[in-house]
Amino acid sequence: MKSDVWQRTLAKPVALTGIGLHTGLETTLTFCPAPADTGYILVRKDIPGEPRISPRPELVSQTTRGTTIQENGVKIHTIEHALAALAGLEVDNCLVELTASEPPIMDGSAQPYVQAILKTGIVEIPGSKRQVFRLPKPVILQNGSKEIVGWPYPGLRITYNLYYDHPWLQPQRVDVELSPEVFEKQVAHCRTFCLEQEIDWLKSNGLAKGGSLENALVIGEQGPLNPPLRTEQELGMHKILDFIGDLALFGSAVQGHFVAHYTGHEMNARLVQQLKKIKERNGIMERGKEKMIIDAKEIETLLPHRYPMLLVDRVIDLEIGKRVVGIKNVTMNEQFFQGHFPGHPIMPGVLIIEAMAQCGGVLLMKSFPDARDKVVYFMGIDNVKFRKPVVPGDQLRLEIEVDKLRSKIAKMHGKAFVGEDLVCEADLMSVIMDR
Repeated sequence: MKSDVWQRTLAKPVALTGIGLHTGLETTLTFCPAPADTGYILVRKDIPGEPRISPRPELVSQTTRGTTIQENGVKIHTIEHALAALAGLEVDNCLVELTASEPPIMDGSAQPYVQAILKTGIVEIPGSKRQVFRLPKPVILQNGSKEIVGWPYPGLRITYNLYYDHPWLQPQRVDVELSPEVFEKQVAHCRTFCLEQEIDWLKSNGLAKGGSLENALVIGEQGPLNPPLRTEQELGMHKILDFIGDLALFGSAVQGHFVAHYTGHEMNARLVQQLKKIKERNGIMERGKEKMIIDAKEIETLLPHRYPMLLVDRVIDLEIGKRVVGIKNVTMNEQFFQGHFPGHPIMPGVLIIEAMAQCGGVLLMKSFPDARDKVVYFMGIDNVKFRKPVVPGDQLRLEIEVDKLRSKIAKMHGKAFVGEDLVCEADLMSVIMDR
C-alpha cells in the first residue's frame, strides 16, 4: 500500500440493485464521488431528511453474521462487503447511497461492487495527500480461542487461520499482502458462507431472509451444497474480505500485519476500537515533517545508563519542556527476573519507577541547550501507586508530564501503562547538573 499518493474517489456515480442478505429487502446502492477528507459516508435515501452515517467502530450495534451500525436510531446492516470493495481498491472518499437499510448482497462476494467501481473509474484528488495510520506497536486481542495479533509492517498484510469443528472443513491458513490488484484477483470474488446446520438458527433469529444458494455458500457434511468453490481458499479469503471491510471503520488506510485466529465481525470491530485508542494515545505524533522519535542510540547520548540499567528503548513522542512518551519492552531475558521471582517473574516496582525517571531524564536533556555536558539526578519521589504487575512480554508505555520546571529542577508526574491498563504512577522530582 502506497502512502505517498493523492487521495482517490470515483469518476462518476455507479449503482447496483439487489436484495439484502438478512432483511430480504430490495435495495439500490449507489457509489458516488466525494471530496477529499470525506471518507466513507452512508446515506439512507429512503428516510426523510436522508440521514448520513460515517462508519465508526463506536457505532457498531450488532455483529451477528454481519456488521450493523446505528446512529440516532438509524440502522444500516451488513456494510462490510461494500466497504471492503472501496478500501480494497484504495478509494478513500465515497458517498454510499442506499434505498433501504442493507446493501444488496449480490452474489455473496465483493466482486460485483469491484466490477462496478472499476467500470466507472477511480480518480485522484490532486493536492490531498492520502492519510495512512501506521501501527506503531504490537496489539493483541483475545477472547478464548479467538485472537487477533497485529504489529508494525510497511503495508497491509492479513493472515487468517480458519477452523470449524466440521467433517468436511479442514483447518485453513490464508495470507495476503494487500494491494488493489491482489484484492481484485484474490479476495473480492470469495463468497460468504454458512454451515447447513446453521440455517434453521439463522431463520429463527430473523436473519438470512434474503439468503439463498445464489448468494451464499452453504456447507453440508459432504461439502458445498452449491459447488464448485471459486478457489480452494474461498472460505478463508472471505474472512479476509470481511476483515478488510470491518477495518474500514477506522476511517483511513491502516498499515500493519494482522494475524487473526477463528475471529469474526465482533473481534474485528474491537480491533478497530483498539487501533483508534492507539492512534489517540500512542500514535507517533508529527510536528511539521519531523517525527518526534528518539531511538536507542540517541538515548545513550542523553543518559549515562547502560545495560542492564538502561530502561528506555525508544521515545515515540516528545513536546519539549512539557511531556514525553517512551517505551520499555520487557523480556524474559531481563537479569532481574532470575531472582524476582523464580517461577513467577514480575518486574520490580522500583525499576518501573526508574524507567519513568529515565524517560523524564530524556525530556529534561532535550529541554536544555548544551545538555550533552549535563546529567540528570533523581531527587525525590512521592504518591507512588502500583496497580498491576508487569511480566515478561509486556510493553511498558511511559508517559511523563512536567508539572513545574524552574531553573534546573523539574517536578513531573509519571504514568506507566501496559496496553490501556495503568500499572504504576508517581510524582517525580529531578535536577539537571554539570557532569
